[in-house]
Amino acid sequence: MEFVTDRLKALGITLPTPGPAAGNYVPVLDVDGWIYVSGQLPMVDGKIASTGKVGADVSLDDAYAAARICAINALAMIYEVNGRHEKSLDGIQIVRVGGFVASAPGFTQQPKVINGASDLLVEVLGDYGRHARAAVGVAELPLGASVEVELVARRLGVNV
Repeated sequence: MEFVTDRLKALGITLPTPGPAAGNYVPVLDVDGWIYVSGQLPMVDGKIASTGKVGADVSLDDAYAAARICAINALAMIYEVNGRHEKSLDGIQIVRVGGFVASAPGFTQQPKVINGASDLLVEVLGDYGRHARAAVGVAELPLGASVEVELVARRLGVNV
C-alpha cells in the first residue's frame, strides 16, 4: 500500500513548517473533519517566490510553478492540523480549490495557472486530490504575490 508520504518523497517534495497567520485569522481550521485552509502564497523559506502580474512580469510557466508552491504550503497546513489525529495526509480528500492570480490587463489564462495547484494535488493524493475549483484574476494580492491558493478538504471516515 502506497502512502501519501511515499508519493511526496518520490516527487522530491518536503512539506515546509507552516508559519503563523499574518493577521487576525487562523491559517487552517478543522471543523468536524472539514479542513479549511486560508489563502497560501508561494512562500519558500519565508520569502515570496513569485511576485508581479501574470502576463506581464510573470510568465505562465512561472505562475504555474508558483501555484504548485501554494498547494504544497496548503498541504503542509493540512498535515499540521491533521497531526492531532495521525500526522499524515493519508485519508484526506481535497474538496474545493480557490485560486487567485494577480493578472495583467487582458490576461485570461487563470485556469492554466491554477492547474499548477490542481496538478500537484492529484500527483500527491491521486483521486482524492481531484476537486471542484475556481480560478479568478485579481488586481493585486498580498505582498505582491503573483498567485494565492485556498482550499477545503475533508478527513475521510469522519461522521458529521
